[in-house]
Amino acid sequence: MGVIRTDNWLTEMYSNPVTLCKKLISYFPKGTSEREIYHHLHLHGMYQPLEHVRESPLDSLPVNIWDHVNREYKKLQKEWNGPDVPIFLFPSDETNRRISREFNGKSGLAFHNKLFLFFVRQNTKEEIKAVLTHEYNHVCRLSKYKNKEADYTLLDTIILEGMAENAVRERCGDRSLARWTSYYSENQLEGILTKIIQPNFSLNRTEKKHNDLLYGKGFYPKMAGYCTGYYLVKNYLEANNLKSNQVLEIGSEKFIEGLTKKH
Repeated sequence: MGVIRTDNWLTEMYSNPVTLCKKLISYFPKGTSEREIYHHLHLHGMYQPLEHVRESPLDSLPVNIWDHVNREYKKLQKEWNGPDVPIFLFPSDETNRRISREFNGKSGLAFHNKLFLFFVRQNTKEEIKAVLTHEYNHVCRLSKYKNKEADYTLLDTIILEGMAENAVRERCGDRSLARWTSYYSENQLEGILTKIIQPNFSLNRTEKKHNDLLYGKGFYPKMAGYCTGYYLVKNYLEANNLKSNQVLEIGSEKFIEGLTKKH
């Protein structure tokens, strides 16, 4: 599979992304409409058409993005012995402030059997490598971990995110880490974890509070779930001298054993 040449789709249908998403129907469960697909992808960062688009919609993306992602993907798949999945590349939603602020305009959405990546023109090769590493780590975790994604709890989600960003740290270096990894000191993370996140470990991903805690919406600390997940996984990997691709099948509860004993 690998990278699907969505450049042709964008050239023909950029101004109508719902119609474009008809091309994706066969990759989703039977009965899913193109409108439902676009709504879901847009929530996670896919573009909405700009009135004053550049000369070509392809100018909204980094140069040679399809070739670059495909090369990096082949390396990752071999390195992690991961599944062969289709990867779809689209421009990112430049009006999404959270994605612009927290992720410098890049985003992604991973499933166990497919991957979507969203970029803006200014994303560098290092950023592209980092977001692909993060999102493909999700694909590997989702395909290998015993829990079904529909049954994921807040604990499962923060471990999923923490595992993926630790993979970025290992493959791309500290300079490529997301900004949120440095928001808090270890003492602050301990407090956020034990007072805010830990009491809600069992929240199902369908509950509103799950995402409020994950992203730090409202009165919760910014990116609380992401930050504590990264902290938990990093501590576990260092304590056990492991790499992120060696823990893809490990239960989420293993990452909090030390926390349970400590508190």
